[in-house]
Amino acid sequence: MSTKSVAKQLKSKGLQRLRWYCQLCEKQCRDENGFKCHCSSPAHLRQLAVFAQNQRSVLDRFSEQFKAAFLSELSLNYRNSRVSVNKVYNDYIANKQHIHMNATRWTTLTEFVRSIASEGICMVEETNKGLFVTYAPESKLSLANTNKRIAQEDVINRKENKVVDTK
Repeated sequence: MSTKSVAKQLKSKGLQRLRWYCQLCEKQCRDENGFKCHCSSPAHLRQLAVFAQNQRSVLDRFSEQFKAAFLSELSLNYRNSRVSVNKVYNDYIANKQHIHMNATRWTTLTEFVRSIASEGICMVEETNKGLFVTYAPESKLSLANTNKRIAQEDVINRKENKVVDTK
């Protein structure tokens, strides 16, 4: 391996600026000129054509990947503890291979966190110090079990009402 290739490899190990990253091609460029050259390359133009054909599915795929990876980070490192959303996000983006939020359907981290809170995946608390999230999968399971039990009771009640109505 030449000295030049070793230096190039060492430079590419760390995170680069988000500004010069193409999520469609998953390519990191070092500067504006490199990004401009990448955007005019045939490979990038092919990816844009694919994206133009089915924008919604590409956006949904990136959104689901982001959500799964973010929740994985949350569940592995911060299970059952109250933590700042920014702390979790910073830990998540420390991985060089992460999905960038600007490739998802959510425009802000706050919007994303509120959407997962509305789904009942985690609890969100808004304070003057920012958003704090608590991931407690047990509460989600107990909520699902409660909903399942209510649905079963509903079915039993309907059956009993039908039996009473037929008599």
